[in-house]
Amino acid sequence: MKYVYHCKTEQQTEELAKSLAKTTQKGDIWALFGTLGMGKSVFARAFIKALTGAAEVPSPTFTLVQTYPTPDFDIFHYDLYRLKSPEEIWELNIEEAMYNNVCLIEWPEKMGAYLPKNIFRVEIKQDKDKTRQIEIDVSTEDKIKRITQCGRKADDQYAD
Repeated sequence: MKYVYHCKTEQQTEELAKSLAKTTQKGDIWALFGTLGMGKSVFARAFIKALTGAAEVPSPTFTLVQTYPTPDFDIFHYDLYRLKSPEEIWELNIEEAMYNNVCLIEWPEKMGAYLPKNIFRVEIKQDKDKTRQIEIDVSTEDKIKRITQCGRKADDQYAD
């Protein structure tokens, strides 16, 4: 099921991310797709701040991964933009991070076939009027239920 949200401002993108963060559980993977400057980092920072209360959430562009503790799990924030091949993800211990934590992955397409299927697939695009269109695609009943209970009604939704 695909849910579409339209965010006219960066603040609206942050509010959406915060409301979705409240639904996340241990083992969730949030794959953030979008071109440079679309708002992946804005989404990730707001998501992390909502769960950790962190004042500062630096981009993992150069470190490739930043970790944030919460009472129930750690959040692993990956930025895979600089990877040259999908196999490099194993050097980042991504498999272990996915097992019992929450992962936010910017540039998940760099993982190739290693990207798991049962994820929250978040695609951020820009409409002609500069509004961010955020599409969240989920495939299990549990994830569908959590998206619909996040407190923010989708502008549009449809089955794939």
